[in-house]
Amino acid sequence: MTEPAPGPDTPGTPVVPPPPPQHWFADVLAADGGVVRLRPITPDDADRLQEFHAALSDRTRYLRYFGPYPRISPKDLYRSTHVDHHDRVGLLLVLGEAIIAVGRYELLRDRPGPRAAEVAFVVADEHQGRGLGSILLEHLAGAAAENKIETFVAEVLAENNVMVTVFRDAGYQVERSRDGSVLHLEFAIDPTEALLSVRDSRERASEARSVGNLLAPGSVAVIGATPRTGRVGGVVLANLLAGVFQGPVFPVNPNRKSVRGVRAYPTVRDIPDEVDLAVVAVPAEAIGSVLDDCMAKGVKGLVVLTAGFGETGADGLAAEAELVAAARGHGMRVVGPSALGIANTDATVSLNATLASMLPGRGRIGFFCQSGPLGAAILGEAAARNLGLSTFVSAGNRADVSGNDLLQYWDTDSATDVILLYLESFGNPRKFSRIARRVARTKPIVAVSSGRLGARAQPTGDMDRSIVRDLFGQAGIVQVDSISELFDCAALLGYQPLPAGPRVAVVGNSAALNWLAVDAARGEGLEVRRPAALPLGSARRPTERAVDEHPVGEPVDLGPDATPGAYLDALVAALRSDEIDAVLVVFAPPVPLPMAGFADAIREAALAVPDSGKPILTTFVAEQGIPNLLAMRGPAGTAVRGSIPSYPDPERAARALARVRRYAEWRTKPVSTVVRPAGIDADRAKRLIDTWMGGSDGRWLTDLEAVELLDCYGIPVVEFREVRSADEAVAAAEELGYPVAAKATGEMWRRRPDLSGVRLDLWRPEAVRQAYAHLVELCGDPAVHIQKMASPGVGCVLRVQDDPSFGSVIEFGLSGMIIELLGDRAYRALPLTADEATALIDAPRAAPLLSGTPASPRVDKAALAELAQRVSALFDDLPEMRELFFDPVLASPNAAAILYARARIGPEPSRFDGGPRRLG
Repeated sequence: MTEPAPGPDTPGTPVVPPPPPQHWFADVLAADGGVVRLRPITPDDADRLQEFHAALSDRTRYLRYFGPYPRISPKDLYRSTHVDHHDRVGLLLVLGEAIIAVGRYELLRDRPGPRAAEVAFVVADEHQGRGLGSILLEHLAGAAAENKIETFVAEVLAENNVMVTVFRDAGYQVERSRDGSVLHLEFAIDPTEALLSVRDSRERASEARSVGNLLAPGSVAVIGATPRTGRVGGVVLANLLAGVFQGPVFPVNPNRKSVRGVRAYPTVRDIPDEVDLAVVAVPAEAIGSVLDDCMAKGVKGLVVLTAGFGETGADGLAAEAELVAAARGHGMRVVGPSALGIANTDATVSLNATLASMLPGRGRIGFFCQSGPLGAAILGEAAARNLGLSTFVSAGNRADVSGNDLLQYWDTDSATDVILLYLESFGNPRKFSRIARRVARTKPIVAVSSGRLGARAQPTGDMDRSIVRDLFGQAGIVQVDSISELFDCAALLGYQPLPAGPRVAVVGNSAALNWLAVDAARGEGLEVRRPAALPLGSARRPTERAVDEHPVGEPVDLGPDATPGAYLDALVAALRSDEIDAVLVVFAPPVPLPMAGFADAIREAALAVPDSGKPILTTFVAEQGIPNLLAMRGPAGTAVRGSIPSYPDPERAARALARVRRYAEWRTKPVSTVVRPAGIDADRAKRLIDTWMGGSDGRWLTDLEAVELLDCYGIPVVEFREVRSADEAVAAAEELGYPVAAKATGEMWRRRPDLSGVRLDLWRPEAVRQAYAHLVELCGDPAVHIQKMASPGVGCVLRVQDDPSFGSVIEFGLSGMIIELLGDRAYRALPLTADEATALIDAPRAAPLLSGTPASPRVDKAALAELAQRVSALFDDLPEMRELFFDPVLASPNAAAILYARARIGPEPSRFDGGPRRLG
């Protein structure tokens, strides 16, 4: 521990402070949704800090310093700006170049017990009430925890209610005592569940507010506006005016006095009123000056339609990063670049700041996508299907605003019931998983992923699709494979109730199509039921015989001459039946008939049993079809809840129903929590990682290092010794106890399916010597492992590695060449809850082998689940972990024995979802 550097009024030469940790720099959202930049203080901040202090009101200075303090003394100024980033830490919040808040902590050197530091902060008067004190406290606590400080102490005037509230509402257990007019506050800074809950709640609120500011601006400037609709600036201006945006629209064009009859301005700076949102439609090379104007004007958000950034290569990506950094540094969020735009159909906003020629009407579905051209096609299909949207964002390159931000917004938006996502990548995969799990509990999320999502360094097609399927399912996301399927599910989720179970009644007038629907439903895992109240009719296939009066698995065949009344009666009976959870209606007239009467009958049946809680799906097969939605009209003429989706064929209807059913089942399961198994020494593991990293870019751990690390988490590897001679091999076998195995250590021999690098069941010294000699001759390497034989069991594989889209992904399956070729693996994102660990073990198709067969007993699946939980805890604690591989794990009736473990460490990923709030 070093003494403070000398100041200008003390002897000695000033000492240059060490550089601050780079991960302490962050862009953070304030409570009002604006961006502020957080960074460590430096000696160069002395003048700005003095200016900040001088601008504080007398009242603010009094509450912070307990008395008049008009100017920081040279000594205090030096001490405040020359910190060691260890025992003394100072953090600033800045907007542009101006300091708007300061926080610091300093170690209490003479205090007995755990390391403690005094903490304090002050916020500029005009920025108070934005939650900046809470942001500083979070980040100071994160820095203190890194520096092994366990407790914060604060001295606060009793009348300073705002500061007391900051500490109290942060989620800390604060102990307080009073000495006259001063309160002494003290609290541990461990990240408790309550503290993390407060952090997540504030993050959710600020990110939702940030997106809300973009989607409900008071005014919009179109930079690059032109009267020509063949140009980007002309299209977006025309759409804004045609959509009757409820605030002022300011065209910006230096060559025109007006555009489309609206007064234009040379630059944003020249606009006399405030500008909340700027839509940028100028060439990429002109973005710099436009950005300067927006920053000077105090614009709150940018929608950058301009292309030519990250999608063009390294130079474009660098320009894109500079754009976002500059915008955030001045408090702005950015949608884009290369965005299609944003829209809000709320009549009080009426914002259509997009390039789309067609915008759907008002509805309760929120949509996020990245691709601009695809976004336009999506909006067109939504309009054609009569599916109304609440809000729409096409983020283009997603340089700033991402799907995570929109999830936070829609979670709090009472006007949105269903969330649709077209994803090509994630801003922060672990954060996405965390948010999606929470949001999907109350609002369904339907996502279609492009081929890029989930792609590893060496794409394997089916494996990538399996990863996306499993990880989306883990988070409760309804995963689909195409835009058509996306809207198939959206039509059901947006307008019909969730099915309470898998039992579906098929009601129709075509025997062939009825059975096609039955087979499709069965193929999707649904159970076809026939309500007992309905007559059998001619439902059975000609080759089938009746086994009871009301057989399971048959449709309700109304016959080709069915009338609307017959449909009405059958649907009412099905909706009233306790044996049915959903109804699929098929109509295929033998001759051309008017569709309206049959559609009305279906609507009438739904209205006759309004509280059935059963979704209705339809398929109309006719030359003159009906709309994709049998709409129940609201006051404004838009489709409302209770409208009935229609599909072009029974297979698509059954597929949508099955996916929605799986989501409904996931939502009824109780929320599971992450449970840390006993016997974990995380501190020791972190010390080992720090030692092994040593400033390097990472590496594979040796076998013995891997064993030492795993021991910190109560994960034993079957005991072995590394030997380099036959005598050492025999000595190791004697120490471990016979029987033993001898294994080659070369990488190419470890996983050969023919086990040519392994000698098993060695019972005598002579056998050990012979095995050692054979392996050295075979491999040319004197290093051999002598390992104690484990109990026989079922071979399993468990692996964790980085997925570029999802972060750390755990993989489990049974071992064996055939199973590996079939790709029978299950995947989950980390961290794992207790239930997810159990589900992971049961997920592979071959998992029933673990429950026992006539040839083998049931294995200890609980031990496998606990192993997965311990691995999850390891990766949660150690962000430097890049990969971990167990192959094989022998699962026996009493244990799960790891025979071989490999581990790789590397630099912490920049998108690790931990610590204080920050924009990813």
